[in-house]
Amino acid sequence: MIGDQDVALVDLLDRLLAGGVVLAGDITLRIADIDLVRIDLKALISSVNDAVPSPWKQGAP
Repeated sequence: MIGDQDVALVDLLDRLLAGGVVLAGDITLRIADIDLVRIDLKALISSVNDAVPSPWKQGAP
């Protein structure tokens, strides 16, 4: 580590959202080599600004 710097959680979230974060994962529930449940998770988390507008109309959540 080059230097000891305190990074607040808000600063970390701000940096992540400014560039965007992609989360992906697979969950499989298997018993005796038989797949019972499979869940594929994909999410893109990003801040909204003029370059990347909100997908919702004005006034919607």
